[in-house]
Amino acid sequence: MSHKNFETEAIRTQLERSQFQEHTTPMYITSSFVFDDAEDMRASFSEEKERNIYSRFSNPNTTEFVEKVIKMEGAEDGYAFATGMAAIYSTFAALLSSGDHIVSARSVFGSTHTLFTKYFPKWNIETSYFDINKPEEIEQYIKPNSKILYAESPTNPGVDIIDLELLGNIAKKHNLLLIIDNCFATPYIQQPIKFGADLVVHSATKLMDGQGRVLGGVVVGKSDLVREIYLFSRNTGPAMSPFNAWVLSKSLETLAVRVDKHCENALKIADFLENHPKVNRVKYPFLKSHPQYQIAINQMKLGGNIIAIDIKGGIKAGRKFLNAIKMCSLSANLGDTRTIVTHPASTTHSKLTSEEQLSAGIFPGLVRISVGLEHVNDVIKDLDQALNS
Repeated sequence: MSHKNFETEAIRTQLERSQFQEHTTPMYITSSFVFDDAEDMRASFSEEKERNIYSRFSNPNTTEFVEKVIKMEGAEDGYAFATGMAAIYSTFAALLSSGDHIVSARSVFGSTHTLFTKYFPKWNIETSYFDINKPEEIEQYIKPNSKILYAESPTNPGVDIIDLELLGNIAKKHNLLLIIDNCFATPYIQQPIKFGADLVVHSATKLMDGQGRVLGGVVVGKSDLVREIYLFSRNTGPAMSPFNAWVLSKSLETLAVRVDKHCENALKIADFLENHPKVNRVKYPFLKSHPQYQIAINQMKLGGNIIAIDIKGGIKAGRKFLNAIKMCSLSANLGDTRTIVTHPASTTHSKLTSEEQLSAGIFPGLVRISVGLEHVNDVIKDLDQALNS
């Protein structure tokens, strides 16, 4: 590991220049690569040589993007995927066998929940959920066949925080693989590997891109685990496209300055909403009222760009609020330059039963706000008029 600062690594980690001496890495939009002769081809396929063969499993643009994330997270190796869910699915599928058991926080992204409850049971892989607000109960869910301990922090969409160091210690004690979805925080705000995570997974679609343009996923961590994920993915084909990798590598150059501003805006908006008469409660990691505030400030550099609010009046009030929004976007995405508001109970988490929603921290009136980079006063004005409509 070099000792350059985060922002410098994000900007200066680059592929070698070609004979054209370009300043910015070019796009390598090609499906395959050529060999000098039969021996070069043989050595490349037997992995005696490290080189690009086919863009389904290696491409210069993808390599540069992954290299940056490896440095940012303090990881050994990594692999990039077409989407965040491809990263999550491939990671689990590569590392689990029939009969294995997952211990996961209940508050996970809707599609991850569907993997755990609908698809993995087909291959005899079971999941037990723990309550993120009762970490003292985690160990009671661990069985002899438990293999992976999994969590998001902050969670989607309830913005709960879990003590990563505690998870690291539990995983070590019980010989489990600790996998953390670090998408909401980004490697700029927290690095789970420092707390004992074996692998860190991201939807690069969110703050890493930051401009709502491309899809992508990435997993980084221990090289022996990444090797398994790479072999699985090389054969199943969930690869990131070179174009998306090029876009994302450029995006990482501005990650720090963007996230600084997102977080500055989010804290001001969270402060405003906390005192709003139409709001029951506000959850934002760097508000002192957040139940895990102390953990948040210990393991996170900033509070992130996601705010969860519980609007008075439940599902009806949540829908009314969305319909009254004028400037902010109604979208299922997050981590964009544009502020986005989502009502999870009727959209992203609507496939969960009301019991499942509540146990994942989703109240009927919960609205998730992904704070963008507009002038903060304009965002506040729009949220205020919508709440008062």
